[in-house]
Amino acid sequence: MYIAIAIIAFGILIAIHELGHFTAAKLLKVRVFEFAIGMGPKLLTKQGKETLYALRALPFGGFCAMGEDDGDTDDPRAFTSQKRWRRVVILAAGGFAKLLAGFIATVILVSGISGLAGTTIMELIDGFPNEGEQGLMVGDTIVSINGERLYYIDDFSFLMQINTSGRVDLGIRRGGEKIMLGRFPLERREYTIDGEKVMRYGITFNRIEATAFEKLKYACYTTMNYIRLIRLSIAQIISGAAGVRDLAGPVAIVDTMNTIGRSSRSVGEALYGIANFTAFIGVNIAFVNLLPIPAMDGGRILFVFISWAVEKITRRRPDPKYEGYINMTALVLLMGFMVFILINDVARLISG
Repeated sequence: MYIAIAIIAFGILIAIHELGHFTAAKLLKVRVFEFAIGMGPKLLTKQGKETLYALRALPFGGFCAMGEDDGDTDDPRAFTSQKRWRRVVILAAGGFAKLLAGFIATVILVSGISGLAGTTIMELIDGFPNEGEQGLMVGDTIVSINGERLYYIDDFSFLMQINTSGRVDLGIRRGGEKIMLGRFPLERREYTIDGEKVMRYGITFNRIEATAFEKLKYACYTTMNYIRLIRLSIAQIISGAAGVRDLAGPVAIVDTMNTIGRSSRSVGEALYGIANFTAFIGVNIAFVNLLPIPAMDGGRILFVFISWAVEKITRRRPDPKYEGYINMTALVLLMGFMVFILINDVARLISG
């Protein structure tokens, strides 16, 4: 059941993205030849006044065909005939729609919470090794870890989780003064609480009343944190801290959603967890899609500005076929990369 729900959730993400392109194109009176959810053979079709609506067999993809590859055309409603700002709006609309949907989903998901935890220290557990003026004190607010801003305890947990050295650069606010604690030793260690041994950081943070405004603010920061996660993940791959094999594709994402569902204590908790993960994936895919990479929407937006610059300098419009060649080459490479990710996902599932 949860695999089916996960596939549906993934399909919804694709639909939202393509619906963003479609809506922007329709509002700007641009002709849309086909609006498809899924890839491969057509399962269901409906011919509209000028647009073919299609549901295709493979749920991992979709497209909004506007004749982008037609090159020079006399059709004033063709995508390539539009002014540059219109093309940019249409291209960016898919990612924006997914970002907006992720934010709205997050707002809905946090609407039922009764309390939040901030980053102001309310208590240090007995035995905390670095308490004092040269370390941490009750009343300190941790504002950054390794240069990354903190807003809620979620940020503290995430940034400490990806830190493996046991030492962090802490930015704290104490009595209105900003203090930096470089290479500060902070990691989970064993504490005894009510006679029970537990692994903790030794810090208890303040509670924040979950007012409507606070929930909205929390949803905003959560959405920004989703983007921060992919940024830090890309940085880890570039630095070598993580490998390409650590990347996950559609199969791994669906499997993760299934795992979330099966490990939940109730159907309601499972649906909440899957919805939360779907919002996270949606925001991250939207961010990656808007990066200036050929074949991605961000890459196509970049080419719009490059063609504008070339035209301003040379007084000649660059031949669109060159952009087509680059995008086609990048698409082939991207498809090859996706096949590699798919094989990697399956191998990870088989091994375990």
